[in-house]
Amino acid sequence: MNFFSELFRGFDPELIAQLFLSTSLGLLVGIEREHLGKAAGKRTFALVALGATLYTLLSQFGFQGHQGPTSFDPSRIVSQIVVGMGFLGAGLIVFDENRVKGLTTAAALWTVAAIGATVGLRFYALAIVATLITFFILAGLRRLPRNQQ
Repeated sequence: MNFFSELFRGFDPELIAQLFLSTSLGLLVGIEREHLGKAAGKRTFALVALGATLYTLLSQFGFQGHQGPTSFDPSRIVSQIVVGMGFLGAGLIVFDENRVKGLTTAAALWTVAAIGATVGLRFYALAIVATLITFFILAGLRRLPRNQQ
């Protein structure tokens, strides 16, 4: 095989569309966070969604030649996305004067990673609905009064 045929091996327009869809969904959530001046904004959220989709796609298609009794389990990569996002989110959470800050942003990043993985698994409608629900929780529920106990 020459370089150019190897370069475009596995090129699939649907895979490229998946990357753009997940990035767009992450961007939508990130715009809301950035509008509020939170630590993680549109670039962070877009990259988390993109990365989760890319890892999910790699887990499905990158190891297809490893079939057999000791084959690679693609679900293990998705489970590691959850763990990695927990680590990233923990870095956002801080305690300041008896208040916890960054918890909602960390939870939103964790959710956006799940949305990215969902796109990678081709559950497009589910990912879009989850994004809309996430956006509603972040933007819509903020308007409700807090319980000040």
